[in-house]
Amino acid sequence: MSDANIRVPEEAKDRLAAIAAAEGLSLRAYLARLAETLLTPAERAERAEKAKAALAAWNGYAPTAAQEQDLDSELDRRLAQVTSR
Repeated sequence: MSDANIRVPEEAKDRLAAIAAAEGLSLRAYLARLAETLLTPAERAERAEKAKAALAAWNGYAPTAAQEQDLDSELDRRLAQVTSR
């Protein structure tokens, strides 16, 4: 296993270390676990396509590109509402 040095703001390092400690992990172990659980953009796109195919096969749901954009915009609007509270 190779080591890597990264530069992050001290506040971010302290926050990550506190989260790791609360879970009984070292910062190194926590970051390794985090890296294993996060998806790359390509992996997210692949999962989205699989989900769309499953929905289409299950109940015929197959939104157009315009409908997907409308739904994405609505989700963004709702997330902005929640995060601005």
